[in-house]
Order: sequence, then structure tokens, then C-alpha cells
Amino acid sequence: MDGLTPAGATVITRREGDLCYLQLHRPDADNAINDAMLVDCGAVLRDCTAWARVVVLEGLPHVFCPGADLHEAGRSRPDRQSATRNAEALYGLWLLLKRGPFISIAHVRGKVSAGGVGFVAACDLVLCADDATFSLPELLFGLMPACLLPFLIERVGSARAHAMTLLTQAVAAPQAVAWGLADASAADSANLLRMHLLRLRLLPRDAIARYKRYATSLDGGLEAARDKAVAANAELFSDPATHDKLARYAATGQFPWEVV
Repeated sequence: MDGLTPAGATVITRREGDLCYLQLHRPDADNAINDAMLVDCGAVLRDCTAWARVVVLEGLPHVFCPGADLHEAGRSRPDRQSATRNAEALYGLWLLLKRGPFISIAHVRGKVSAGGVGFVAACDLVLCADDATFSLPELLFGLMPACLLPFLIERVGSARAHAMTLLTQAVAAPQAVAWGLADASAADSANLLRMHLLRLRLLPRDAIARYKRYATSLDGGLEAARDKAVAANAELFSDPATHDKLARYAATGQFPWEVV
């Protein structure tokens, strides 16, 4: 992993010793999640399990990740099997961030919404810029944040995850810190990250791996929720009515309630 990005890749990686920077990088799509991004991220994280002490997950300066690529989702109507496969890949990727033998840090700048919040909630630590915002707009499209909810509930509790889902409004950085969705924020989030890395890189890698194995053994909730989350997500994204709503939004920019 030398930081060179092959043509067509959806991520940029940079290695500094036992530290890996993994940047989501689809600037033409504002970092929306597609199948290629899931594959690329999974490959990087699986490689990191062999050597990394810390993995820093980043987005673009103005947007971390807005969730699924609705333009791609609107082009073809997925069947239940392919929708299940996509949901399993997404959930598995977040489990890698949560359970990998490294410290995972989400460095959030700009907007993060929908599935992007799943990347955030799956990380061990979340550091954000003061102008970062977090939102779950899924219900506005007749969807729900099925795969990410188990991770979000573990991070902020069921009541706050429930409120974020129902309100569909953006949560600003100070509120995200107060709720525990983010661990700290600063105007200069890059400097905030640097300060935390100075201490985190002192932790022995074997101790990190041992601790995360133990912490995972205390709570089997994420594994128990996996089948339900994947099934719910697949049901929604294989629904023809849902597909039509997403396709119309991708083509026209009209939200479902704006169509008469």
C-alpha cells in the first residue's frame, strides 16, 4: 500500500508506518457508496488486519459520504438476491471497522448522511470538524437505515438513533459530540486528529487487538442483528415502488413528496 491509486479505484490510501489513511474518493459522485467502493474498502481493511495499528477513514473536505449512489441505484431494478448481496457486503465492511485488530478513526468533514453515518458509527473513534453535519434522510424516500441502525444504536443508544431516524434532520457537530456520535470536534479537525494520533500510536498493536477481541466478546448484538438488518435492507431496495422513487429523484432531483 504505497498511496498510489489505480485507475478506477474509489479510495485513496496512504501508509505511514503502521498507520493507514483510507480516503473515500468518488469526487464526481460526492463520495456516494457504490459496489466498487465496497470492494475497494473491503480489500484495504482486510490488508490492514495484518499490519495496521490505526486506520483513519476520511472523505472529501466538503462531504464525508452521503450514503448510497442513488443515480446508480436508479438505473436498474435489483432483485432480492442482488439486494441481499449488497446489504451483506455493506454490513460486513462496517463489522471490519468495528472488529478489526486496529483502532478505526472516522475523520469527518462536511456532510455525512444515510449510509455514510454507518461508516461513522462503525468506527472506534469519531473526530469531526465543527461544521460537520450528520443526518438520516431515509424515511423521506420510504426507506429506513436498516443496516446502520445496529451500529448507531450501539454508539448513541436506541432513543437517539430513533430520534435521528424519525426527524430526518441534520445533527450539527456540537450535538453529535453531546450524543456520543462524535468523540470530539474542532475548527481544525486535521490538527485534532494529529493530537490524538500522537497518543494512540503509543499503544501496542497486540494490546489493541487483544482488547478489541475482548470487547467484541462482551456484546454479540451486532452479529445477532446482522440477518435482520440485511433482510430489511434487501426488502426495501428490491421493492419496485422504492426503486421508482429513487430513479425519479436521481433523474429530476424531486423528492417523493414533491411529485403530484
